[in-house]
Amino acid sequence: MDVPTSRSADDGSSRGEDGWFGSRTRPPSDPGDGAPDSRLLPQRAVPVPQASPDAALIRRTMVELTPVADEVTSYFYALLFVRYPGLRPLFPPAMDVQRDRLFKALLTAVERVDDASALADHFQRLGRGHRKYGTRPEHYPAVGECLIGALSRYAAAVWDAETEAAWVRAYTRISQVMIDAAAADELRAPAWWHAEIVSHELRTPDVAVLTLRPDQPYPFLAGQYTALETPWWPRIWRHYSFASAPRSDGLLTFHVKAISAGWVSRALVHRAGPGDVLRLGPPTGSMTVDATGDSGLVCVGGGTGIAPIRALVEDLAERAVRRPVEVFYGARSQRDLYDIDTMLGLQRAHPWLEVRPVVDRDGRPQLSHALRTFGPWDAHEAYVSGPPAMIRSGVDALRDIGVPPERIRHDAVEELGVAGH
Repeated sequence: MDVPTSRSADDGSSRGEDGWFGSRTRPPSDPGDGAPDSRLLPQRAVPVPQASPDAALIRRTMVELTPVADEVTSYFYALLFVRYPGLRPLFPPAMDVQRDRLFKALLTAVERVDDASALADHFQRLGRGHRKYGTRPEHYPAVGECLIGALSRYAAAVWDAETEAAWVRAYTRISQVMIDAAAADELRAPAWWHAEIVSHELRTPDVAVLTLRPDQPYPFLAGQYTALETPWWPRIWRHYSFASAPRSDGLLTFHVKAISAGWVSRALVHRAGPGDVLRLGPPTGSMTVDATGDSGLVCVGGGTGIAPIRALVEDLAERAVRRPVEVFYGARSQRDLYDIDTMLGLQRAHPWLEVRPVVDRDGRPQLSHALRTFGPWDAHEAYVSGPPAMIRSGVDALRDIGVPPERIRHDAVEELGVAGH
């Protein structure tokens, strides 16, 4: 069980964990996990609605807490594990990333406290995802009690009975949404799947392509992602995108890049092999293609971020969709174009597909320049996946050449900057 986070990543194609309160991966109007991150895009001046009394009190609390965020989160976990030691096994052995996630989740709750629809949609998803941690309804009151204890200690200058009541109401509403969503999900899907590694191919010294066979049917859509747990790092889940469209044989493929601080990614690349069994959480994410649309697609994938782009292309091909698709495959060096042969093979088989490898020159990224050179893309749907800097530059370039913000979908950015362990 994680408390809380959004989607951090081991690398450009992995996604981080969702925790008790959740993430900041999308604005309240966001239709899904893969939709545009509004913080990357220019904001128009719009009337600001009057905050509710509870929202005003909660936001005032956060102003006090922000300068001492580390102390607040450390105290919260210390309080939780002292008062309720039975909950400690639900959390990862190392809590460094976990502490950062709690404060980000509090900020998320603050952002959405007056938007009932956004709160419900977001925390229903989190409630479903928390089943894989073994989270039960009786755990929520303990977390709420210790949260209030930490907030009241570090926001003492503004804390009073009204403020406490506002936080209790907000937490009660959020936790009930999560509990109800988990109960409903339990009736239709397992909390996790076991999946055996049937193939492990090292494409570069630090990139591996893993093929897994789940123990029961695993439904997902191209462009989605899932959480993986390894036997070497129990209770540490990391998100990875599916690297292919759903297959008739039921096999699943993932691209993983090992990074220096990535416990899970390094284990998957350098330690895992055929016969090892991983656990998978449920599929999630909405960086998917609307099959009823007819506009062209421009897809930008950097590094292992090519994985979901490849899945989208394969899905379009299997459904015999004849929409023009332009793929820009970015890499720091020629060696990093580890999946270029597959992408060029897809291009040869499908005349509606154009694949353009783009390699940095003298350490200077070239993707933005390529997007501007081969445009315009203002009538296209755009999909961007990869490391945070590449996503930012890709979104900026697409926006600058006229692609409307609502047509740009991409992985989470802020959380990708927090390296997974």
